[in-house]
Amino acid sequence: MEVLSAPLLPAVSEGPLAAAPGGGLTEEPAPILPRQPRTVRDTGLDPRFATALLIKTLHAGGKTALSVLTGRLRLSISVVREVLQQLVAEQQIEVAWCGDSDIDVHYQLTAFGQRAAADYLAESRYVGPAPVTLAAYRALVESQSLRHPAAPRVTPAELQAVLAEDGIEPSVRELIGAALHSNRPMMLYGPSGSGKTTLARKLVQLRQEPIAVPYAVLVNHEVVQLYDPALHAAPLQSRMMEERRSCDTRWALCQRPLVHVGAELARDTLDLRAEAASGVLRPPPHLLANNGLLVLDDLGRQRVPAAEVLHRWLGALERGVDHVAVPGGASHALPFDVSLVLATSLAPESVLDESCLRRIGYRIAVGPLPEPAYRALVRRQCRLRGIDPDEGTIDYLINELHRRTRRPLLAAWPHELLGRIADFAGFAGREPRFDADSVAQAWSSLFGARAALEPSNLGEMR
Repeated sequence: MEVLSAPLLPAVSEGPLAAAPGGGLTEEPAPILPRQPRTVRDTGLDPRFATALLIKTLHAGGKTALSVLTGRLRLSISVVREVLQQLVAEQQIEVAWCGDSDIDVHYQLTAFGQRAAADYLAESRYVGPAPVTLAAYRALVESQSLRHPAAPRVTPAELQAVLAEDGIEPSVRELIGAALHSNRPMMLYGPSGSGKTTLARKLVQLRQEPIAVPYAVLVNHEVVQLYDPALHAAPLQSRMMEERRSCDTRWALCQRPLVHVGAELARDTLDLRAEAASGVLRPPPHLLANNGLLVLDDLGRQRVPAAEVLHRWLGALERGVDHVAVPGGASHALPFDVSLVLATSLAPESVLDESCLRRIGYRIAVGPLPEPAYRALVRRQCRLRGIDPDEGTIDYLINELHRRTRRPLLAAWPHELLGRIADFAGFAGREPRFDADSVAQAWSSLFGARAALEPSNLGEMR
């Protein structure tokens, strides 16, 4: 993988416009993050769980300021104080230092509290942000789903802008647009090097609206850690929203994630993974992609049969829930909502049976580029490296190398060839040049010594 019953209802927008007090519409977007809980009851957590988490946090940090406690637990001061007051009354914690204000207070465990911490750690070693409830997470996943009636739809102009420099033919672009509009899984198939993976990964750029992702979720008394900073990046653009103090900071505001898995996918990576040291359950890659894009690359080359993976995921998408197991333990039902894109260089019929193929909304062939698109891609790769895109050399590449060796004009080759030209030039200590000799050298290193032809006709082409 490349590189996440609530008594307090989430304050989530039902669309790009929020309702104004007078009943009209306003341009001010409704909040994405749920409202901040004011009491332990509002968090949806069992009081004993909140008590245990606070005691373990004090045990890990020693004497700790109130402000630090609220930051580590990601709970409001009012919630933390509610738990602290109870623990002070029970003589499990004590005030270690007090400043001039009522929030400038440090707390520490008593001997009684230390013994309680040992007992709680024996039950669960988790110390970190307070989790949200499974019901709250399920509600947010549903409201943020790209299948939601109010979810923004991709327009032809937006799709064309994202794919403008990829040389995609209009008919293929229309198929991709229809697949995105349907919110059904799509399969991109074609020869290796045709740009399927790059195309699949680009589709997440069409989903720029931010979403809420919880740091952790409490599932049947176990903590599932959902937030991954490598996948859940901060929004590209800041947006006006309610004061941070009014938001539930157990949730992070993120871009829709892109999760890319390939041949490394195995049966044991489809379920939860227990992490003894931290006391958390780590979710499988496909659940980390919730409300985002899940790309399964090299379909048919995984260590688990493709049909087994697809039958499970497609069924889970239809239900909105996947049942994931803990090794040697119970199975948990967690929300599952993704845009699924499959990519394979194999014939679809050789990978999946007809019943499975029927459940895939769109099967889209991605093949060689038309010559004008290939030429444009070569020029673009030259510009990206600050190299003059000599037109005669492009003629040589297409007419002498591609056509005479019967190599199709695949999207991967310009990037690979220009990269090798830069490598050879860098090793020689000179500036890279896009000429016939450099192209022939790069071609030979890519396809073998016999694959390159002498640039004998280059002068005639000019």
